[in-house]
Amino acid sequence: MVLAYIMVRVDAGKEREVLKKIQKFDEVKDSNIIYGEWDVVMKIKVKNIEEITAFVVDKLRKIKPVKLTSTMIVAD
Repeated sequence: MVLAYIMVRVDAGKEREVLKKIQKFDEVKDSNIIYGEWDVVMKIKVKNIEEITAFVVDKLRKIKPVKLTSTMIVAD
């Protein structure tokens, strides 16, 4: 299993909308709205690195208010 943290920047005022959408994804194990440069942080758990790519490209970035993402893979 691979763990990663993903930081997300969204359109102003859309933080709660995005949080509700991402919490429905099976890969997301924890997520929160945060203050600062980023708006949402999430922890995901997937089988392999290829699934991280699929999650970010095919699911996360397709949520319209999402503007930018940054993924940090946990070192084992």
